Amino acid sequence: MPNNPPRHLATGHIIVDRLKHPTYLLCMDNKITHLDARGLLCPLPVLKARKRLQSIAVGETLTMIADDPAAIIDIPHYCAESGNELVSSNQDGDDQIYVIRKSS
Repeated sequence: MPNNPPRHLATGHIIVDRLKHPTYLLCMDNKITHLDARGLLCPLPVLKARKRLQSIAVGETLTMIADDPAAIIDIPHYCAESGNELVSSNQDGDDQIYVIRKSS
């Protein structure tokens, strides 16, 4: 059996069927970085997002998938405090999908 990465982590692929938010589709021409934070509990999703955002350029986006119930509060709060833009946040079953644009 081949060792294929999960579909949402495959390089250069975007899960349009799971990220149906129009704002997300508008930013497809920018570099998009993915972060799978499923299985991580507070405060790890925010800490991982912060670390990943430090490594990308201003204006680029981070698409993060999390399943921690506290992330619904923590991610928008982190964006407001850090000055980054929360472009969208959607729920897909147990998964929460956040698109964050680095602003500073």
